[in-house]
Amino acid sequence: MISQWWAELTPIMKVLWAVTLSASLIFIIQTILTFIGADSSHDFDVDAAPGADLDMDALDPSDMGHGGINLYTFRNLVNFILGFGWTAILLKDSISSVPLLLVLSTVIGVALVAVVMLMFKWLSGMQQSGNINIYSSAVGCQGNVYLTIPAERSGFGKVQISINNAVREYDAVTDGDAIKTGTPIKVIEVVNDSTLLVEELSSLIV
Repeated sequence: MISQWWAELTPIMKVLWAVTLSASLIFIIQTILTFIGADSSHDFDVDAAPGADLDMDALDPSDMGHGGINLYTFRNLVNFILGFGWTAILLKDSISSVPLLLVLSTVIGVALVAVVMLMFKWLSGMQQSGNINIYSSAVGCQGNVYLTIPAERSGFGKVQISINNAVREYDAVTDGDAIKTGTPIKVIEVVNDSTLLVEELSSLIV
């Protein structure tokens, strides 16, 4: 029975199972939201273990990079936990050396992050290399902030906008205050092929 199996686990394994299963659930939700064009970074809580809540928005940091690959994102944290957790769980009985198991699990976690990052970069490139002329089609389009946009063009964030009946993701800057994840925006200028100048769409904020 599940209750008996759970009771027989060590405290460390209980934590590992809880975190890994939570990360797996979040990964599934993120994947579904991505493919239906929704923003997977809105606030919602996931029950990681009895009595423990994981606030996804609280763990979503501001964008730390540029060029389509952002290492310090909540999505990549989830991917790392998936690789690390499932490797440790599946190989714990096969590898007696704990340090070796930890190193291997870490390597698999990092590798999974890299693979997913490259996959999304490739998919983004495939989307943006279609027959859409961003300079003539993007201005005026509306969408949501995917990764927080720093104030006054001090850094890059990301937005997902609806353009020609398709949801597409671009780097974004703003001339005003920082725009947080999940905020409705409007494109006011195309900076270059991959970057948009946006402003907060105040009329849509609840």
